[in-house]
Amino acid sequence: MEYNPGFNIDVDTNNMEFIYGKDVFGPTSEKRKLEDVRQTLKDYNSKGPEILYSIAMDTGKEAHIKDLQKRNLLYGMCIYASGQIGEEPIRSQGHIHAISPSCNYSTPEMYEILQGEAYIFMQKGANSETKEAYAILCKARDKILVPPGYAHYTVNANPHEPMVFGAWCVRDYGFDYRDVRKMGGLSYFPIINEKEEITFEPNETYGKTKLIIKEPREYIEFNVKKDIPIYEQYEIEPARFDFVTEPQRYMELWEEFTP
Repeated sequence: MEYNPGFNIDVDTNNMEFIYGKDVFGPTSEKRKLEDVRQTLKDYNSKGPEILYSIAMDTGKEAHIKDLQKRNLLYGMCIYASGQIGEEPIRSQGHIHAISPSCNYSTPEMYEILQGEAYIFMQKGANSETKEAYAILCKARDKILVPPGYAHYTVNANPHEPMVFGAWCVRDYGFDYRDVRKMGGLSYFPIINEKEEITFEPNETYGKTKLIIKEPREYIEFNVKKDIPIYEQYEIEPARFDFVTEPQRYMELWEEFTP
């Protein structure tokens, strides 16, 4: 199977639930519903599944709890439903990471697709000054880094199958929806065409924003390995994802960062 998060957690995609194995901790999952994302859809009245995705924020091996807390590092997982919302695939509404009190900085997020396919859509900010956006098509085992200050949403790129991903983020995370909602979403809407391919239609609120569609790159500058689950990479070298929790220490890399 392609699913390999690096520790003993399974997913029940039929019931949108997480199954925690021996010596693994995790919360009761939170459900995100269609009503939660309507403000940033192309068509506010679109119909789709009631539950779009399930979230388990803060899971991992029990042996790592103290270290994760000390580092202010959190591993979260999501299950995205199959299906679509009107013309659009199942997706999140989009947000920018709020300033975290622990570092006084908007924090990044390190994704890994565990099952299925996804588009990670990202752009710097969410306003009329946003001139460039990225839609990164990801398959199982791909890693994707969303940098500080970027608005982003996540898409299930295959409407016929559920999608699962894990991500490293800061423990005192927060989501800022204000600019995204004010603009009626991000700069492009994902649309499923007649061939069941995902295309992107511009959100006219932004004016002209260049869209770059690409595959994930390898983040050599952050020492993230391509072929090892990101949870295992933490286990091998616990400080490897300090750039997630202390992004202010990596200013030069963020200034030169290209998704």
